[in-house]
Amino acid sequence: QVQLVESGGGLVQAGGSLRLSCVASGRTFSSYPVGWFRQSPGKEREFVTHINWRGAVRYYAQSARGRFSIFKDNAKNTVYLQMNSLKPEDTAVYYCAADSSSLIRRGGSYSSKRSYDLWGQGTQVTVSS
Repeated sequence: QVQLVESGGGLVQAGGSLRLSCVASGRTFSSYPVGWFRQSPGKEREFVTHINWRGAVRYYAQSARGRFSIFKDNAKNTVYLQMNSLKPEDTAVYYCAADSSSLIRRGGSYSSKRSYDLWGQGTQVTVSS
């Protein structure tokens, strides 16, 4: 059974950077599309970014475009989220998720949390002003 574990969160000042990691255990990550989502208190979990299984296609939410980058290292079974120019409104718990059931290939949206069936426990990112 595949488990996802995020790390790299923390407290950073506005304008700073963080790199989040998502490591898969139990099975290779390389064949799964992966997404990052985030959730702030009182808000719905929202899409941040997605990378396809080959790592060649990436999508970003408008709020992340130009500041965040997603990439994967199949040799390390890890997907990364590089976050630059952080803003206080980026404060949230960040989750990585994987589609192990071909939900996206079968018509699911890469930006919908319903298209991912594996989830990590989340890592807190706090951006101070």
